[in-house]
Amino acid sequence: MYIAMNRFKVAKGKESAFEEVWRARKSYLHELPGFVEFSLLRGPEREDHTLYSSHTVWQEKADFTHWTTSDQFRMAHANAGKGASLNLLGHPEFEGFEAVLIEDNRGPALAAE
Repeated sequence: MYIAMNRFKVAKGKESAFEEVWRARKSYLHELPGFVEFSLLRGPEREDHTLYSSHTVWQEKADFTHWTTSDQFRMAHANAGKGASLNLLGHPEFEGFEAVLIEDNRGPALAAE
């Protein structure tokens, strides 16, 4: 399993507008093999911003890599250069993680190697 995250610093008072952009978007993620789930996470508030993370889960890193080179990715990110409309403080920060151990309601299991 592979988890891809982007962290966003959203200017205080602009959180609702940021969330609405995500709610209204067309993601195309469901069209890609290996896609498991997407979440938009709201994190801690700071003096000048609120931290958010977009969080996708993929069956394998190769599935995520395929997404980043797909037509669906290009369509989903066609307006990404308009960050000012999202009221971001700086560029998003990407973080990718390969699962080592996964635990769910069935109990812990080692991630596939």
